[in-house]
Amino acid sequence: MARRTKRLWTDEEKRSICFQTTATGVSVAQVARRYAMNANMIFKWLRDPRYAPDPNAVEGLGDDAQCFLPVEIVDPPRNEKLASTSDPVPVQNAIEVDIAGGHRLRIIGGYDPEALARLIRGLSA
Repeated sequence: MARRTKRLWTDEEKRSICFQTTATGVSVAQVARRYAMNANMIFKWLRDPRYAPDPNAVEGLGDDAQCFLPVEIVDPPRNEKLASTSDPVPVQNAIEVDIAGGHRLRIIGGYDPEALARLIRGLSA
């Protein structure tokens, strides 16, 4: 069995990860899964005043703040014949972005272009 190496997080990464837990509807467990880490590590960082988000800064978030967007990840069609013969139904105000790894990001409805650009940059990093 291969031995895992210990992941070292910079102070800025710890602050960023802790700040992500303040978003509405996002749990510490979700953020931990995003970074493939144990949620207990994030709880430990949140108790440390160096990494814990400032409560005043979190409440006063403006329009320029980073935010989470609703995202739906769909698998490609299993049968290529069915996919090519079916008539595609155009959806107004929809964007689809193919991401490395075969995933597709689909945004339907209104969106903030700058927030979308930040999301795509974050996913492709």
